Amino acid sequence: MKDKRVVFMGTPDFSVPVLEKLIENTNVVLVVTKKDAYVGRKKVLTESPVAICAHEHNIEVYKPNKLKEDYEYILNKKPDIIITCAYGSIVPKVVLDYPSYGCINVHASLLPKYRGASPIVASILNGEKETGITIMYMDEGIDTGNIIMSRSIKIEDNDNSLSLSNKLSLLGANLLIDTLPKIFEGENFDIPQDNEEATYVGMLKREDEHIDFNNSVENIKNQVRAFSPEPYTFINIDDTEYKISEVEIKKCDVSKIGIIVEVNKDSFGITAKDGIVYIKRIKPSGKKEMSVKDFFNGFDKKSLLNKKVD
Repeated sequence: MKDKRVVFMGTPDFSVPVLEKLIENTNVVLVVTKKDAYVGRKKVLTESPVAICAHEHNIEVYKPNKLKEDYEYILNKKPDIIITCAYGSIVPKVVLDYPSYGCINVHASLLPKYRGASPIVASILNGEKETGITIMYMDEGIDTGNIIMSRSIKIEDNDNSLSLSNKLSLLGANLLIDTLPKIFEGENFDIPQDNEEATYVGMLKREDEHIDFNNSVENIKNQVRAFSPEPYTFINIDDTEYKISEVEIKKCDVSKIGIIVEVNKDSFGITAKDGIVYIKRIKPSGKKEMSVKDFFNGFDKKSLLNKKVD
């Protein structure tokens, strides 16, 4: 496959294993990624993980201001195929139509389920037991193109968004390399998606991260897993926000919801719709994430009892 000219488009850590596999197996002539962004508390202007990876392999990087206007540079590279993985912007039709082997996307769900921007978070949030990777042709819709190949994995009970993302990125990289020869040889399947089975996940909002203790303990645990390690779920105690990254749950009858009813050496328990949610790891405002046991050092933990949690 080294004779095929590949343009790769991607941005976050999730995309890096895919790019590395492509560099190893094909001729990557250009990497397209998002412009540098300010990250961290100190707002340091930083290149995307994909850009950093490309530089390490001496591959040219292009960071268009607006892809729908600044696409000529990509076409001038005369790609045989364009491959995207979590790039972060819509690819215009003029780019989709250019490569002789088409534009291929590596998507982190079993399409047509969870089209859109946040499939990994959504799969955990909704308590799915299985997810996977879909290799698909791109069209003008959002993850609506024909499916070439997919592969599934189990979602473990202790998976959070980071652990599942790491598994899926490796799965996607390997599945893509298994799929490319079929594409180049014209042997690939080309299956239309069943739009009646489709679900869509938009961009996540701040309110999605807030824990509502009117929900079931199972749903709350899934929410914490889905938003860990970042951006975290959060609760408010005495008008102070605390981010939460790990909980345990117990189903039982409760009389009131959203009340701290237990304080232990390494957790505190808050009543929910059908049981108690035990907070195990916490991130106070302006501090690092820590165990609740460490959080209790120098803290009057008994003062938490019977407090209302919003």
